Amino acid sequence: MTWVVLFLAGLFETVWALALKESHGFSKLGPTIVFLVGLIVSMVLLAWALRDLPVGTGYAVWTGTGAVGAAVGGMIAFGEPAALARILPIGLIAVGIVWLALAE
Repeated sequence: MTWVVLFLAGLFETVWALALKESHGFSKLGPTIVFLVGLIVSMVLLAWALRDLPVGTGYAVWTGTGAVGAAVGGMIAFGEPAALARILPIGLIAVGIVWLALAE
């Protein structure tokens, strides 16, 4: 269950990162509210997962999940470049997340 909570925390990190972009420096109310809710939920879930996981593992998986999610989400939602030079390192981060989770 802890790993599911940690993965959800990473997904909410993706949500707040994408909403932060959409908020245009907190000048748009809707995305700013999504950012704040996503940030709070992400942090609460991360804190819950860290009760059972080492901080290094939990934080690395959380940030990695959020980074991969934000990069892929940026490509889909904002038309950011999806070049191999970006996709390959993002894939390596994803492999690292899985590897770290399996090692734990």
